[in-house]
Amino acid sequence: MIALTAAEIAAATGGTLAGVPAHQVVTGPVVVDSREALTGGLFVALPGEHVDGHDYAPAAVEAGAALVLASRALDGVPCVVVPDVERALGDLARDVLVRLREAAAAPGGSGLRVLGVTGSVGKTTTKDLLAQLCGAAGPTVAPVRSFNNEIGLPLTVLRADEATRFLVLEMGASGPGHLTYLTDVAPPDVAAVLLVGHAHLGGFGGTVEDVARAKAEIVAGLVPDGTAVLNADDHRVRAMAAQAPGPVVLFGVAPDAQVRAADVRLDGLGRASFTLVHAVDGATHERRVELRLVGEHHVHNALAAAACALAVGLDLDDVVAGLSAADALSPHRMHVVDRPDGVTVVDDSYNANPDSMRAALKALAVIAGRERRSVAVLGEMLELGDEHRTAHDAIGRLVVRLNIGLTVVVGEGARAIRDGANHEGSWGDEVVLADDVDAAAAFLADELRAGDVVLVKSSYGAGLWRLGDVLTGADA
Repeated sequence: MIALTAAEIAAATGGTLAGVPAHQVVTGPVVVDSREALTGGLFVALPGEHVDGHDYAPAAVEAGAALVLASRALDGVPCVVVPDVERALGDLARDVLVRLREAAAAPGGSGLRVLGVTGSVGKTTTKDLLAQLCGAAGPTVAPVRSFNNEIGLPLTVLRADEATRFLVLEMGASGPGHLTYLTDVAPPDVAAVLLVGHAHLGGFGGTVEDVARAKAEIVAGLVPDGTAVLNADDHRVRAMAAQAPGPVVLFGVAPDAQVRAADVRLDGLGRASFTLVHAVDGATHERRVELRLVGEHHVHNALAAAACALAVGLDLDDVVAGLSAADALSPHRMHVVDRPDGVTVVDDSYNANPDSMRAALKALAVIAGRERRSVAVLGEMLELGDEHRTAHDAIGRLVVRLNIGLTVVVGEGARAIRDGANHEGSWGDEVVLADDVDAAAAFLADELRAGDVVLVKSSYGAGLWRLGDVLTGADA
């Protein structure tokens, strides 16, 4: 974080000083885990369901934190006391970003650009691709893992400093108003909307149209002349152009998309290649992109990242080279491991909704082909509201249509996947129901054989990421 005095932090957050002089300077990082507190940093004492950050404030100061953001004064601890610690964290990030924009606009400034990414599917992968593209062009700050909520986004903003040229932000939402809050903290110069799908339906109001209205908040939250980067192949996303305050760039396979994919192909490992077509200023430029990422669905993620990068001035050849060299940075997202015993594991267990589940299953079918047995280990998709059973049933039917060799359904919440497969015509031994992750791990330890390709997929809360770690050896 940029250097700020305790008085400046108090002014930004509406707090009061307790046990600390006004001139005390914070020069280090902002953290919410006392084990990460470094010399000169700010420890944010967030309350939680199971632990209270205030209990760890003394340890944070002992570890080097210069100041604590707290909701109450603490004996012997230098504090800025605020009514709501989480809200104060957002207020501080907003204030710091205003300062950074002012510095960036001055002569010799970094020219800071803020890029936001949202959507029901693909946010983290697109963020990772965009961070790699921008990182090759200048100092870039991007979220670790999926820091995309009311806590993670401010923490990411507060990692930026006067040298930062690109601030890449993943913006998640599980209900209306969430993106409005995030864009109020960090209004993007460029905002991408990837897809409106069935993720978190229960929180949004129960319909895909409700999700679309909430996702459009990122477009409305752009800076006054900001650029909206919209998926031309999703009619709900395309319609958000009406709310854009500035230029609109469409990406996809639709013929009118300014950043378009043509001649999409998959190799034997499920990796996509395509011709990137960029239409700008009346001219059309074409370049071939060969992705390292597994799954055809990553073509749209790559197009979105390319469109954002081009919108902030990156060169087309650099964007193409960057996409072809980019890796999956975040764990449990189509992470492919070829084990010594001849089993290939595709760990996509970080999250799941009907759209991403379908994409992952199709990738599994492509990778396995006709020579290898495909094994799908599927857990529950959470937060689907009234569509929970029908959505899981549909995935079970898709498993049969894709001719998946063996499906292991994990947990009672995912039982409808097995029911759907059976109703679609699966033979009994092609679909197995395991009570929990441990039962699934035990079954697979005896069942898997050389040549198998195994997909692990579920919502994070279903816990199959633990099974992903077991199967890939990451738990060792």
